Amino acid sequence: MKYISILGSTGSIGTQTLSVVRDHPSEIKVCAITGNNNIELLKNQILEFNPILACVMNEEKASQLKTMLPSNIKTEIIPGMEGLIAAAEYEKGEIIVTAISGMIGLKPTVAAIKKHKKIALANKETLVTGGSYIMNLAKQYNAEILPVDSEHSAIFQCLMANDKKTVNKIVLTASGGPFRGKTTEFLKNVTIEDALKHPNWSMGKKITVDSATLMNKGLEVIEAKFLFDVNPEQIEVVVHPQSIIHSGVEFEDHSTIAQLGLPDMRIPIQFALFYPERVYNGYKSLCLTEIGKLTFEKPDTETFKCLSLAFAALKAGDTMPAVLNASNEVCVNLYLNKKISFLDIGDINEKIMLAHTPWKPNSVEAILEAESWTKSMLKQWLNIAEL
Repeated sequence: MKYISILGSTGSIGTQTLSVVRDHPSEIKVCAITGNNNIELLKNQILEFNPILACVMNEEKASQLKTMLPSNIKTEIIPGMEGLIAAAEYEKGEIIVTAISGMIGLKPTVAAIKKHKKIALANKETLVTGGSYIMNLAKQYNAEILPVDSEHSAIFQCLMANDKKTVNKIVLTASGGPFRGKTTEFLKNVTIEDALKHPNWSMGKKITVDSATLMNKGLEVIEAKFLFDVNPEQIEVVVHPQSIIHSGVEFEDHSTIAQLGLPDMRIPIQFALFYPERVYNGYKSLCLTEIGKLTFEKPDTETFKCLSLAFAALKAGDTMPAVLNASNEVCVNLYLNKKISFLDIGDINEKIMLAHTPWKPNSVEAILEAESWTKSMLKQWLNIAEL
């Protein structure tokens, strides 16, 4: 029996992780879950999976959740960051699925690493903002990090039977999002509803907007650099609209190995939970004759500047990726609340990078200081009281 904790169980990755648990009830036990505002769903998850503890970030909603549960339910409800860290550190939890979105996932992930946990990493912000610090910490505490993102899982699988020293380049595929092929003129007037219509994947709002701006791919580029210890010049982004090839690796002999599959996040989630074993599931098989053809093209980094900004942040190093990530989180939230336009996201991200002088992020505090600096600057520039 594998005991797992899920940070962000009510989000897209969290709910799909629980779907994998349902498929393997005799092999996986959920011992801790966390949520934010959707306490109705969290209540139903508690009733179904009977975790030992649950966290709700919002303290008022945590109190409300307690009143919603039957008296015979013994799940302990812990509010706030204290609860997130408790779920990450819970003694019985062997695998911590970091499905929580945003930089809020940094502290509990560090806490789990220091408890020598195996991390099934879906919170890309952890490596985007922490980079070398997180990877060195994992090495120090002998905490294994297994990627859950479909692209990074694909790369990880391609490397399993090969020497990492022979890697020539990583080929990171991107669907292109809902606005692939569109011009800057077209993007001036796109609606939130348009941005949230991803052609292949069902994801949360923030990551779907990031996919539309290509920032999601940019963040994955930064994450890949640290996960696989490659240089930025060794990462190539290729737009692949069908989302069948999830990514690949070219080796020094110019052989390329790629991982293929239908766009179903349960597959990389299951792989991370059962690694190094592969186990059966009843998901649909890939049939290439049904797909018909696979196509590839270069990303348009002029129209979608967020991808080039990510490469620039990686080149600048130190706290620059953390600042870009923090700015992007704020901008996407402002966009979803109709405070800025779609194109403003890239423009503001670029402006904040030009204003930042990086420092070395050698602690959680240093990383969070970069986030605070970013938000302070954006408050001034955008004349917003709270972010």
